[in-house]
Amino acid sequence: MIGGEWIQLEAWNGHGQPLEAGFSGAAVALAGTGEVVGMVTATGGRGVRNGRMLPTHVMARYWPELGERLPTPAHEDADRDRLRVLVAKAARAGLECSPQRLYLDAAGPFGPPVPPDGFDSLWAAAWYVLCELDDPESVTRFADRVEALLDAPRTGATARHALPDWSPILVEIDRSGAGDDQVVVEVSAYSAGRRHPVDSRTLAHRELRPYVRERIDEAFSHLTPDTDELIAFALPREWLNWDVDQWESGPDDPTPLGCSYPLVVTDHARRRGGLRHRLTRRWQGIDAGANALVHRVECDSGEDPRKLRLRLRAADVAGFAAPPAAERSRPRFDTALTKPVPVLLWPRSGCGGEHTGAWTDEAAGKGHGGCAGSAFLDAIGPYVAGVTPAELPRHILSLRETADAADDPDGHWARDVQLLWDDPRCFPDPHATTTHLHSPVA
Repeated sequence: MIGGEWIQLEAWNGHGQPLEAGFSGAAVALAGTGEVVGMVTATGGRGVRNGRMLPTHVMARYWPELGERLPTPAHEDADRDRLRVLVAKAARAGLECSPQRLYLDAAGPFGPPVPPDGFDSLWAAAWYVLCELDDPESVTRFADRVEALLDAPRTGATARHALPDWSPILVEIDRSGAGDDQVVVEVSAYSAGRRHPVDSRTLAHRELRPYVRERIDEAFSHLTPDTDELIAFALPREWLNWDVDQWESGPDDPTPLGCSYPLVVTDHARRRGGLRHRLTRRWQGIDAGANALVHRVECDSGEDPRKLRLRLRAADVAGFAAPPAAERSRPRFDTALTKPVPVLLWPRSGCGGEHTGAWTDEAAGKGHGGCAGSAFLDAIGPYVAGVTPAELPRHILSLRETADAADDPDGHWARDVQLLWDDPRCFPDPHATTTHLHSPVA
């Protein structure tokens, strides 16, 4: 097809009736059976014996009622009709859903990808399933999913605030073993649960930022339309305090990366083994209505890490008053990282133990003897209260934007907030989902 829509018509011989102006809109029929297969849309011009037609299955993308009259050999008429009725019902009900996501669920991991321009309607995705997928179960999966969405309760928090449908871009940075100045970087995009490698190489530290900017731009081409982008940096534990959210968004765009996209960090070690399995179970158990109550870990609490381990057993969000490398907080921070706590928050330049120099932000800098970490926890707790853990990356994006736009950005209590956010469902096991970057079928 031309442009994904038209088919060229060519004369079989040099005589007979050519296509002429005025034929547009006429039916194109097969000579032997009379079956209508399209509609004339253009002629080749005077003396040119060709033209174009719009096939009937393309017409049905725009005219759903036509679909019930067209054959779909791979699928039963009853399945096709059920799908069409459910899609029509969804349109009348104003159902909010992602046609791209529904198509990918129906197609499965080995089905054709979403077309480059995506789907502009639920029917367009449904008709693509009928025309392009041979598996009869694909229509059933699509119809069952639409029916489940129609039957789902549409009241309460989940109706008022749709949870994000994250499509992450993962930037993995690690030591290279080739010298202190060298790092290994790999950038991947995750779409519909599948990992798409973008690029990987060994770089000097000074080359890191421009390389990551360029690869992130490339990774966006792999994301499914109508999903929520998320930038995630997987780092060694000693580098978790890197200010990656402050890196420039582009060579001509000085906007901090964390003010352009939801951005999180995660620990390499939390993406492996039993901890990964427990994290997955924890996320599955988080109710959509649960809010991000912050379990405070003060810089000078003196709490035994073993007692903290018990206290964090049911915690969804742990807030630290000091950064990971701070001498007083490091044992407790390591304890939290080795337990399935989905979210950790801290200020990168929080309390260092001296308790001097209170922050200038009036909303956060009172009554703590100059402890910036306690002031941060006092401010972040109410800010995230009532927010579900799944929404926190988007919520922290707004907070970073507010801090960056303040009259005194350096004095704002959230000037260097760091968010460690771990949902393994967004980052499937790379060994199970990746295709080798240089494979001829990647």
